[in-house]
Amino acid sequence: MPANRPERWALDAGDSDVAVLTIPAVLLQHRVFEVDVRFVVRNPSHDPETWHALSVELDGRREWSRRLPTHPGTSTDSLDYHCRRELPAGQALRIRAVTQIGPGTRRQKLVIEAEESVD
Repeated sequence: MPANRPERWALDAGDSDVAVLTIPAVLLQHRVFEVDVRFVVRNPSHDPETWHALSVELDGRREWSRRLPTHPGTSTDSLDYHCRRELPAGQALRIRAVTQIGPGTRRQKLVIEAEESVD
């Protein structure tokens, strides 16, 4: 009998300012997920005062938030978040990423990925 493949969920929200990924509940199975959120920006204005920010919520609760300067003169800059989340049987997981940018910064990509960890 073939082994079950780990679950993998992903959402590429492009240059949107908000992304939401929901992993549905499985009634009889405890699961663990490695969650990654990546926000990529660029600074075409080369303004040294511009910035970008990312907040990550899990099930409606803010888990992490950062605001950093957007480096001028580079092709892209990013903010990344990683966590491990246990889901008891019957529990779903809602991952919400919210971004902000300062004047001169342009959104490139917002991606949420969650991969089931099989130990």
